[in-house]
Order: sequence, then structure tokens, then C-alpha cells
Amino acid sequence: MNETGFALDPRLAADTLPVASLPLCDVRLMNDARYPWLVLVPRRAGLVEIADLHEDERAVLWQEVNRAAAALRAVARCDKLNLGALGNIVRQLHVHVVARVEGDAAWPGPVWGNGQAAARGDSQARLLIAALQRQLAAPGTPDAVSAAASDRRKCCRPRTCLSARRSSASARDSPPACGPW
Repeated sequence: MNETGFALDPRLAADTLPVASLPLCDVRLMNDARYPWLVLVPRRAGLVEIADLHEDERAVLWQEVNRAAAALRAVARCDKLNLGALGNIVRQLHVHVVARVEGDAAWPGPVWGNGQAAARGDSQARLLIAALQRQLAAPGTPDAVSAAASDRRKCCRPRTCLSARRSSASARDSPPACGPW
């Protein structure tokens, strides 16, 4: 796998925060507090479409997308997971992994181009990135997925904890036990 000549698109660099490097992709967190949102960028120069990857690299890409999705679901409430590789504005190949919650700012429509991004606070971003890094580093992705499902079942109030958390000014930058970011 060759990384020669790879440079992150300036818009992706401006809109996202680094989380981790997997064998093929850099995992980045979209700096929009409205949604738990990861962006995976294969470290290959000149890629625009998924079909531009070699067959073996396409398989690695989907394994890494699944790994990122499991990590995101482990740390954030998620009623529906949205995946997308649009590339209409940023041509560089990248895959979005977005945890959606019924009633979020764009529900049921797409998050792309919907409203103004709300930047994450520094401490909120650090906490979320650290939680994602722990999940991405955890051995055995299936265990991370089953742990995430178990945590969601134990959530204090699965449909209301996000709004309850936001109503408490002192809790804004600390993660709840049940996870909505």
C-alpha cells in the first residue's frame, strides 16, 4: 500500500479533527457537534472514487469503515448509521460514517449541506476523540460491537438523554455514562 504523494484535501483538514490512522485510512472527526460523524480518508494520492482502489484495498476500506462504525456506535447514541462517499464538493476519496438519532437537526434528511456546523468545544472534542481511539484500538471489533449494544440497552433514557444532557450547563463538556455525543 503506497502513501507516496498523499496530501489531505485542505477542506477536509479544516473541517475535521484527527482521530487515528488505520492501515489504509486516516480516521477523522467532523467538527460539527450536531452529529457524531467520522470521515475515513484512504492515504492514497489521486483517488476520487472507491473503484479507483485496487480490489484488495477496497476490501480493507470496507473493513475499516465497519471498524469505524462499530467504534462510533460504541460511544454515541445511534438510531441509524449513515454511510456515504459523495465527493461532489471534496473530490478526494473519503467515506462519511454518521451516527443519526431520530429528531436530530437534519432528520430524516441527509446531514450534508443541512444548516450551519456547530463547532465542538475543545474539551468535548478531546473526550470524544479519546473514546473513539480506545474503541478503535480495542482488540476484537465484534467485542466492541457487542459491548456497544449492551451499553445502549443500559442507557438511562435512550430517547431523552441527549436533550436532558444539553439542559445541564455543567454537563455540556463531559460525556454521559450512556453515550450521546
